Amino acid sequence: MNLPEVTLFWFRRDLRLNDNAGLFHALKENKQVVPVFIFDKDIIGSLPPNDHRIQFIHDSLSKIKLELQSLGSDFILAHDTSTDFYKKIFNKYKIKNVYTNHDYEPKAIARDLEIKKILENKNIDFKTYKDHVIFEKNEIQSDSYKSYTIYTPYKKKWIASLSPYYIKPYNNKKYFQNFYKFSTEPMPTLNVLGFENSHMMYPPLKLTKSTLKDYESHRDFPALDATSKLGLHLRFGTASIRYLASIARLNSAVWLSELIWRDFFIQALWTRPESENLCFKPEYENIQWLNDLEDFEHWKNGTTGYPLVDAGMRELNQTGYMHNRVRMVTASFLTKHLLHHWKKGERYFAEKLYDYDLASNVGNWQWAAGTGCDAAPYFRIFNPTAQQERFDPQFEYIKKWVPEFGTASYTQPIVGHVFARERCLSAYKKALAK
Repeated sequence: MNLPEVTLFWFRRDLRLNDNAGLFHALKENKQVVPVFIFDKDIIGSLPPNDHRIQFIHDSLSKIKLELQSLGSDFILAHDTSTDFYKKIFNKYKIKNVYTNHDYEPKAIARDLEIKKILENKNIDFKTYKDHVIFEKNEIQSDSYKSYTIYTPYKKKWIASLSPYYIKPYNNKKYFQNFYKFSTEPMPTLNVLGFENSHMMYPPLKLTKSTLKDYESHRDFPALDATSKLGLHLRFGTASIRYLASIARLNSAVWLSELIWRDFFIQALWTRPESENLCFKPEYENIQWLNDLEDFEHWKNGTTGYPLVDAGMRELNQTGYMHNRVRMVTASFLTKHLLHHWKKGERYFAEKLYDYDLASNVGNWQWAAGTGCDAAPYFRIFNPTAQQERFDPQFEYIKKWVPEFGTASYTQPIVGHVFARERCLSAYKKALAK
């Protein structure tokens, strides 16, 4: 059978046609490039049917498919496991190469090694590129060639290393004629994939100068619409990190530092993959967590009696989003006031956040718990009341999400701050003494 010879480009966390590193190299170096995305059953099979991230991915892929069709090409959108897809594709095409972009999560790395073996057995090259970050893996290291575990020196080295080369966009459009001209079946519907329309509202892909101009002074106030809300677009690559970093570099050093945090946490997870589940600082594994189920339910449902915590959790449950300052407060409250293992909170955020990213979520939860990449000692414990007085003094954010606040029906605090703080400090001291 005379099969057409093609090169595959495998989309994953890079859902855009332009300024896409791996796709650029695939198109520049080959003709007959076939775009592929796999709704991987190993990943999506465990998600609830109303998972709003699947709808976002589906909508983003629909737009790309239309754009490809306007070029005379198309998009293979498979519902399969990654391994089974690559075992079957040889029946349709003679594969010359497979291109994709790096993924830094432990399970993704293991998956890619498996796919690489399948392809190598067929003498097919598996080529991957940096696209999801500005600096990756060992690119930012100390003068003694060690990976940083503290953010501030990492940031200084990151900024010192940045040059126009690292944020220059890839001009993919120059080679769009090298997409393979073909048509394939319609993309699978959400129902076929086992999902339903979640009717979740997503933030638009835009970044205004006013947002960047006011970011430093307004970003910590949850009642203000003063953050970019681009985490979702960064997570799934509908926005280019190079473009965003170039804009931030010119307009807001503080917003740029948020992008640097993202690189930092991705590097930390890549360097220490066990930190997905274990404390980055091993000695903190000795902490005797309480993990009280009733307290956890109060935290999840936003009925702790601490209005800023409750507002944040209700915003999360209703919208799939939570303001960043409030994320820190709610995470600190669960791990330190209620003495629950940070992984329980990390998993709940993973279930609810539409902008969920494993590296950032793990990194920030461990930061809040005091077990991760942080220069501060473990005894930093946010006072939720003080945080409210500073960042929501008029209760605007709280009243939006906790309408019963200020009435007799609002619950009393489930734990006292002074008591909880002392209990936390005692538990941490005992653990470190071991």
